Amino acid sequence: MGGANITPEIRAAQIAAESPGGYFYGRRYFVNKTRFWGYLRSPRQPWAQSKLVVMNESLKYTPDRLPESGDARGKHGMDQNHEYKVHGRYTGRKVYDPATNLFLPEFRANRFELVSTSPGWLFKPEDYYSPDRVTLVNASVGTQAGSTNTIP
Repeated sequence: MGGANITPEIRAAQIAAESPGGYFYGRRYFVNKTRFWGYLRSPRQPWAQSKLVVMNESLKYTPDRLPESGDARGKHGMDQNHEYKVHGRYTGRKVYDPATNLFLPEFRANRFELVSTSPGWLFKPEDYYSPDRVTLVNASVGTQAGSTNTIP
């Protein structure tokens, strides 16, 4: 996942120093054939408490709203692991993702600000990413997915 120089202590200090506000931090998490966007958390909240969300694009398209085929720079999911400040709100709806069999919160964004294209690991330094399997889960997903860390 990158970020080999970022220790959990450094990450915790970075998060603790964030300015509070009416926005969220978002980490794009792309897995083939899924419809979720990635994880969102409030400022000063650790990624372990973030939520895996589906984006409602009625107000603003996600930054990677591109065709699902094409070269790696110009297709849907090209911003895997990019970090954003995301402005908007939760709609209160749960949306079903048939590829993962999960009901996930829906978020309606109205603005995305790129923070980093290489922020490093998400939950822990030994995170493993696969574009074909859901491998990065926290409690927001684990309670639905059972006790495993992967969802086919």
